[in-house]
Order: sequence, then structure tokens, then C-alpha cells
Amino acid sequence: MILTFFFAGTIFVSCQGNTSGNKTVPDNSTVPVISKEAFLEDLKLRTFKYFWEVVDTANYQTDDRYPTKDFTSIAATGFAFSAYIIGVENKYITRAEGAERVRKALLWLWNSRQGVEVSGDTGNRGFYYHFLNYGDGTRYKDVELSTIDTGLLFAGILACQSYFDGDTEDETQIRQLADSLFLRVEWDWAMNGNPTMSMGWRPESGFISSTWNGYNEAMVLLIMAMASPSHPIPADSWKNWCSTYEWEDFYGYEHVNFGPLFGHQYSHLFIDFRGIQDDYMKHRGIDYFENSRRATLSNRTYCIDNPNQFVGYNENVWGLTASDGPANEIRVWKENDVHFKTYNARGAAKGYLNDDGTIAPTAAGGSIPFAPDECIESLYAMRNLFGDKLYQEYGFKDAFNLTYSEEGWFNKDYIGIDQGPILIMIENYQTGLIWNLMKKNSYIRAGLQKAGFEGGWLDEKE
Repeated sequence: MILTFFFAGTIFVSCQGNTSGNKTVPDNSTVPVISKEAFLEDLKLRTFKYFWEVVDTANYQTDDRYPTKDFTSIAATGFAFSAYIIGVENKYITRAEGAERVRKALLWLWNSRQGVEVSGDTGNRGFYYHFLNYGDGTRYKDVELSTIDTGLLFAGILACQSYFDGDTEDETQIRQLADSLFLRVEWDWAMNGNPTMSMGWRPESGFISSTWNGYNEAMVLLIMAMASPSHPIPADSWKNWCSTYEWEDFYGYEHVNFGPLFGHQYSHLFIDFRGIQDDYMKHRGIDYFENSRRATLSNRTYCIDNPNQFVGYNENVWGLTASDGPANEIRVWKENDVHFKTYNARGAAKGYLNDDGTIAPTAAGGSIPFAPDECIESLYAMRNLFGDKLYQEYGFKDAFNLTYSEEGWFNKDYIGIDQGPILIMIENYQTGLIWNLMKKNSYIRAGLQKAGFEGGWLDEKE
């Protein structure tokens, strides 16, 4: 899964966490009163600014996080490409400014070195390393060549291919570069002879043993890979993928099981699954959009139930997904040991409970189209409750935990792959902008059709 690694290190044992019961940590800042509508516009602008301003100017790739600056993230860059489109349409930037930024980023990706060296390359066979060094953009340490992060990068690239349809030099080159980059990816190589695609590869050791099984964020990756004219994956790849699904009931919501909410969101940032179905969803009588609605509401219902009695959880303060966390240590809470974690794939589903009291605003933000009333109210409440402890220059900081200590833990960083879902899903909810662009993209349409999707907008002429 994307970024679902665990930080190594010593686990420290502390005597206790927050001993104040169920109180909510108060905010000491003055929070201006604004309407929900004004808040949503403010959040959209602030989050856009992350992608416009937090960038490596040597290669126009997007920082993984800020203000901590360690490396850039190819998935965050994929989200940035969609952010630039949103910026143009909302008049945050001019069309010429957006096109110039996209062209420079794509040109750098095209010219960057690919190969099998342990260091000095940005990728191999059209794929890119998960994280890249600042400046030269080469592989960061020993990270993997990531299939899903490459997929999210290319989802943003294809959105730009569809959007920048003008005859200026920048826009013409964007379309040409997008096509050349897409055709270069050897998606079939990443199958490694297996029924399902490998999660990644390293020059030191070859393919990662884990493959894309079970429902998660990889739908958009497989749809693009099936559509490739140059290196398509086998025709039965989608059937093989669906055969690993787990259909479960969690807190009264039956859906395809996956714990962290990001797995129910990432592919939906780009593809409008309303009214279109593959064979699996035809059998279940719903579509993937409805599946994500149920996953969102079950996550919220679990948090309201709050079986661990963590501080602050309620109908508006909820949302478990992959995010930063306070520390890697065990503390006593309600006479039980709780293992608090740093970055981790938190979530709640049948057979998957990973909850240490850490809430991430991107969980609600990335689900706005699925459950707008619940999600917008949650974000609005968190902004009003916690003010600038949580909501600052670029919108929401990544996460917070009110149980970890008396004063509560609030993350200092924003994370690009958590900012992207907030911005893109606000825009999709308001205008359908990115969804409508991808409906026009020939690769996306072809991939969906090869996967067996039918109905709704997919049956309409382009």
C-alpha cells in the first residue's frame, strides 16, 4: 500500500496518556467565525497553495511533506498536476502559469535518467521511485520503484493531457509529453509472471514479493495498465484482482473490505464510479462509489462508538486512515496498554482495527463526495475546535491525537498525499472537474471497458 511502512525504532513505555477523561483539548487561538461555504472555499485555496508553493524548483516535483523537508514524492506530484488544473479553473493562477509549471515538470520526468543502478536513477522501465532526492531528483536512499505511486503520478498526468487542449507551445508539449511518458511505462513487466501486479521493485533485490491483492487504492493503477497500447497487462488481470476481494459487514455497512479510508478514496479522485459497474459490483447490486460511501460511514460510526474511549471522538471528530502519529511508544490508557505509532495505516474494518486515537482530517476531506453532510461538518468542526493548532497556512496539518498527552498532540507537518484528496474531492464535489476531464481521456475509458465496466456515462459517446 502507499506509504504503509512502519518506522523502525525503540518502543518506549510511559506511565500514562491523557488522564483527563473525555474532555476535548481547548484551542487557545481566536477562530474567526465564517460560514461553512466560506470555510470550504478557504480550505480549497489554502490546500492548493501547498501544491503551488511547496515544490522543488530544480525539477518541479512536489515535497512529500512540509515544513519537514526530506524528499519529494511522485504520488504527491501526481496530485499536484490535478491541483494546477483546479488552480486555473478557480483563478488562483493563470492558465499560462499552470501550463508552464506542468510542462516543466513533465519535461524533467521525461529527461530524467532511468536504469538499474542502485543510485543515480529516477526510475526504471517508465516507473519512478517512491521518493526522490531534492535537486537532482534521483532515488532517495533505498526506496522501492513503486507501482502505485507511479500510477497516481500518471493519473495526474492524464488529467493534464485532457485539460490542456490548447494550441500554445506549452499545451501542445504537455499532450505530447504525457503520451510519451505513458507509452514508456512497462506495466506488463511489473506483473512479473503473476496473476496480480507487484507492489514494487528494487535494483538490489528485484521484485517485492507483495502483489496488489484485496480491495485498496490500486484500481486506477490497473485501469491505466490495462489501457496501455504499448505494454498492457493481461486481459484477465481485473478478474484476478477482484477475486481477492473480501465482502464484509462492519458496523451495519456491507462493502468490500479495506481498513484505511485512503484505499476507498485515491482511485475515486480521478474516476467517477457513479453508475458504472464491473461484474463484481453488478453481482453486489451497487457501484464502487456507493462502496466508498459505506466505508466512510462505517469508519465514522466506529469512531462515534469509540470502543477504546479515546479523547475527543464524536460525530464530528472522526476519521482513521494512513497518517502521521505522535510517537512509537506504549502508554497506559484506561488501564490498558496502547501502542501509539508514528506514520501508520490506521483504519477500521472487519478484521482490521488499527486505532491509537489519531485522527486525520484527510479521512473526512477525501470522502466529501461520498457523504458530504457528515464530512464537511467534520472538517468545519475541527477547524472551529482546534483553530491554528490544526488549521494553518496550507489548510489542515496532517493529524492530531488528544489521548496521547494532556495537551494533545498536533502534527507539525502537512503531507502531500493527504493534502491531495482534500483539494481534489472538494472540487469534484462542487464541479466534478477532475472526474469530467478523465471521462474524456481515451486511456481511462479504454481501461474501464477492458476491465468490464458498463453503464452510466461510460456508455455515452465521448
